Parts: sequence; C-alpha cells; structure tokens
Amino acid sequence: MPRLPLCLCVLCAALGLALLLLLLVPQPAAAAPPGANAPGSPGPVSFINDVAPILKENCFACHDAKKRKGKYDMTTFEGFQKGGDKAADGIVKTILPGKPEESHLLELLKAKDNSRMPPREAGDPLPAAKIKVIEQWIKEGAKLDQGLTAKADLLRELRVRWKPPAPPAAYKFPVAVTALAFTPDNKKLVVGGHHELTVWDVNAAKLEKRVRTRSERAYGMAFLPDGKLVVAGGRPGQEGDLKVYDLNGGTPKTENGVAVLDGVNDRAVMLKQLLEADDSVLCVAVSPDGKKLASGGCDRLVNVWDLSGGIANARLEQTIENHADWVFGVAFSPDGKRLLTASRDKTAKVWDLAAKESVLTFPDHQNYVYAVAVKGDGKLGYSVGEDNQLRTFNAAGEGKQVRASGGHSKPVFKVVLHPRQPLLATCSADMTVRLWNPDNGAAVRTLSGHTDWVYAVAFSPDGNLIASGSWNGEVRVWKVADGALVKAFNASPGYTPPAPVKK
Repeated sequence: MPRLPLCLCVLCAALGLALLLLLLVPQPAAAAPPGANAPGSPGPVSFINDVAPILKENCFACHDAKKRKGKYDMTTFEGFQKGGDKAADGIVKTILPGKPEESHLLELLKAKDNSRMPPREAGDPLPAAKIKVIEQWIKEGAKLDQGLTAKADLLRELRVRWKPPAPPAAYKFPVAVTALAFTPDNKKLVVGGHHELTVWDVNAAKLEKRVRTRSERAYGMAFLPDGKLVVAGGRPGQEGDLKVYDLNGGTPKTENGVAVLDGVNDRAVMLKQLLEADDSVLCVAVSPDGKKLASGGCDRLVNVWDLSGGIANARLEQTIENHADWVFGVAFSPDGKRLLTASRDKTAKVWDLAAKESVLTFPDHQNYVYAVAVKGDGKLGYSVGEDNQLRTFNAAGEGKQVRASGGHSKPVFKVVLHPRQPLLATCSADMTVRLWNPDNGAAVRTLSGHTDWVYAVAFSPDGNLIASGSWNGEVRVWKVADGALVKAFNASPGYTPPAPVKK
C-alpha cells in the first residue's frame, strides 16, 4: 500500500511502521514572513526571517544543543557566531562580518570535497540561491535583528513567527485520521484533520463544525470532566503542543453551512496551551477522577499535570524521562496513582507518580510498543505494538507477561478499554478493529470494512458505540453489542473519492 514519502529525518529500515511514516508526512510550505528579503530585494537581509530558516532546514539536525557535531551548536545566534571545534582553537573564523570571502562558513557551504556542509551522506549541497542569502547577510554586517538577543533559542523564535495555513475549504486528497473521540453526550465525533478538528453528527454522518488549529495533525484526544477537549498534536520535526479547546466557545463563522471556529487566535476557543515542544506530542490521557493529565511525545518525555484546581490553574507536577525513545502511549491506573507508558524503545513501563520512580518495565514485545491500557482493578496492563500482538502483563506486581493474544496480522496501533464492561478494542494496519475479552484474551469480534490502515479507535462514553479512523480518511461507527455498522463516511470535508476504474 503506497504511503507519502518521508522528508524530515532518516529512520531505520523502512520502519515498516505505519505510525512513523504517518508522523513524517511532508509539510506545506508557509509563506515568507513580512520583512523577509532575498539578495537584491529592497532592504537588508534579515537573520531571523531569511538566514535562520535555512540553518534550521539544513544544519540544526546535527548542530543543535544536544548533538553539537563538531562541538558546534547553531541554535542560538551566539553559538552560530562562535563556531565549532576549529573555531574554538582559534584556527578559523566562522563568520567575519562584512567579509564573506574570509568567513569559514561559506567556505564549507561552497566546498566541492569532503569538507562540504551539509555532508554528502546528509544529501545534496545547499542550493546556490540559499548560499547567496547567507553571503549577502554576512556582506551586510552579519547583524542580528532588533528585539532578539544572542542567546535566544532560534527554534522557538522561528516557531512563534510561523503562521499556520488555513485548512482547505474542500480536501483534494483524503486526510489521515490519527485521532478521534466521542463527545461526552455520545452524539458527536471529533476527528483530527489537516490544521483542524472536525465535528460530525454521528447519526447523520454530517459535518457540523470545523475548528482551525495550529497543529498540522492531532495524535491524541481526551475530554475533561467539564466537557473541554485536550488535544495532543504538532508539526513533525517542527513543534508539538498540548492544548485545551472549548468546542462550544467563541463566535463561529458559517462557511458552506458549517460552523467554523478559530482555535488558533480566539482564546474563547483555544483556552489554554499546557505544553510547547520541539517535536510532536503523540498521546494524552486523563485520570479517571479528572484530576491529573499526562502526555508523551517525540522528545521521550512524559509530562504530568495536576488539574485539581481546574484547567485555568493547571500545574505541571512532574516531567518523567524514563524512556530512551518516542513515547507513543500513556494510561492512568484506575486510582490515578500509577501511569503506564508505551515507547518506541520497545518497552512498556509503569511509573509510581507519588514516589516519582519507575516500578516495572515490560519488554516482551521486542519491538515498538504503540499503546497501553490498564484493567479496571489496576492489576493487569495491556499493550500493543509492531509485533502484531495484544499482550497482557502484571501491572501491579513484577511485570511478567500473562498472555499474548494473536489475531491481527499486522502492527497494532491502539488499545482502549470499554468504559462499562469487560471489553478491549484494538485497531491495526491489517485494516480491522478487533474486540477482546480482557480477562482471558479471547477474541470476541472482528469489525471489518476499512480499506486502509486503521490508526484510531474510541468507545462512546455510554459504551454503546465504537468508532475508528484510517489513513485514507475513512471513519466507521459500529454498535458494540452486535458489530452492526451504524455509519461510514470520509472525514475529509468536501473530498470526492475518484470514480472506480472500469475494467
């Protein structure tokens, strides 16, 4: 099955791995900010608007505060000027204001031998037009824009200047569904789109509302007890965030008979931003009592908030750095005292929130672990991943595996627990949703009909319905009791599927 090409980083072996491919979809280019000037344009070249974006796209991956290849951190103006190991030894001057011909940076960018930057193994040389932008900036004195300090984090400065594009009025291509959730009244379904959330009437399969977002894509959703929606998302390799929305707030506009809310600028819609990260936030969970919130993402961190004072007074309680790779899933124990996590480091873990320590690691998947859930009594944990298995382990003891349940023929991306009865649901790249008995691991029912990899699954709060979403925008809603299909639609507003090819 074809997938869009990767573009932001080189990942191991084809990743086979749907979720990672999904995270690395190419980004639409944003318009240049006001004041950006190319050589020959009126006005001086701006460092933050013209030069810094080039450095970010081509240099920061190797020369950031963590990797510092060649002892060179380019993510601050101060570090960029200082240079790397050779410059520190006084051998070269990375940048000589007003003297591009004597600036070592340009020498490396223009080199034809192995000294060229970016290096050959990283790809093609920097285009001549971009080198000229940097050269012109140096010629003009290599100045930093007014209002910025030399120690400012350039990644953050570029983020705050970036303006999200408006979602398409009508989608030309289907949007991948990576997260969805029923509203607390069981009547509507919130689905992640491209720089937006869409709200659909379940019974009519009708689009009722579109909520514009800064995040390109939503990866996790959870409703708070007061009906506000928390969304984990971001732009892969660019930024990530965790935001709280009021889907009934603000003053909507009407476009083509659909209410449209501004979740980017209207603070009556986007109520609070809990987290700002350098890469996507991939998961979110609310404790059963609604007093704690947890998230995880590409930065390997798990953040836990205290919500006992309400979302307006949310307090970051602790940040957990216990995984060696991306965190794909989080789930609270029924009493809210423990947190289960799933990671690309091939483990699931259990964290004691009061003691602030890891109490067990479950390594039996021996492959990427995409999601976790925990039984109502807190004794058993459930995890799914790249090995096609639903695994059950002792979450309250030593973490030993209880059983492995096969059935899916491809990677499994989500596992969720029914809100009222002993039932688990999983979704998979094999294009099915499956229901399981959590007590004995027995298969209960297979829900078929999707025509692409299924990334998202959710039960309605009353437990009567189950919904799922796939790569090609398909959303399907079934009755839990008998598996009967209630509705099927494509959650890409205005999208018209191509006519079947006649044979």
